[in-house]
Amino acid sequence: MTGSGASRHASHRLMTTPTALSPLLQRHRSIRRYKSEPIDPALLDAVLQYAFAGASSSGNLNMVSVVRTRDAERKRRLYELHFEQDMVLQAPLVLTFCADTWRTRQWLQRRDARLNFDNLLAWHVASFDAIIVAQTTALALEAEGLGICYMGTTLHAMREIADFLELPPNCLPATSLVVGWPDEAPAQRDRLPMAAWCHDETYQRPSGEQIDAQFHDREVKGWARYQSLHEGFLARMAELGVDSLAKFYTCDLKYAPKRFREDSEKLRVLFEERGFLP
Repeated sequence: MTGSGASRHASHRLMTTPTALSPLLQRHRSIRRYKSEPIDPALLDAVLQYAFAGASSSGNLNMVSVVRTRDAERKRRLYELHFEQDMVLQAPLVLTFCADTWRTRQWLQRRDARLNFDNLLAWHVASFDAIIVAQTTALALEAEGLGICYMGTTLHAMREIADFLELPPNCLPATSLVVGWPDEAPAQRDRLPMAAWCHDETYQRPSGEQIDAQFHDREVKGWARYQSLHEGFLARMAELGVDSLAKFYTCDLKYAPKRFREDSEKLRVLFEERGFLP
């Protein structure tokens, strides 16, 4: 086959044949129980180097720093800052990915260039780069058989983590990964169907009935998962009047609106103090 026909055939093959990355993506799980077995430092160095090189970077400025925490006592402090989640103590490693414009600003200053990157847009550029590096690292770690779990608590304890890690101005943690050898094999979590999040050309606002259909499986499976937790947790949910997954997600046990508003204000103040919101 030659010409445009061959091109169409190749395109079809790429669309229907799984790539080497596809099985890795399908194997992803958030691991919350870990073996105490350490991670070979050489393996970790190699993974981080390849992940950093393979991650996109705005302007190739590389405004990202990664802090590795392996010391048991220092991990104990991170355990406290991450709301005392046991996996922080179990796993041999915590990686904190930081949006770091401080290093770039130092370079600019030493070259007598105009200073920049002390504003909200710079935070977005650097933090998005940090997230890209974090996800590339997560994939690289999982490819080696390691388990990971993202720590959303990073944003709620951003100031305390920044102080503990002795981050300079214009440098703040964007996300964290707990890393180690898995001691569990959880089932794959369900996700919203493609029709809910993939749009062609413009955003397609779903009707109420479509919202119901798109969230149906999540409501059933997600609610069943939380219903399987210990009796004390279920009793607390009953006290709060939580009888559905939607109500759980905004109750005081999960993502409380009041807590989000308070932490949002703390972030605004922190951004001002650390040079991202003059």
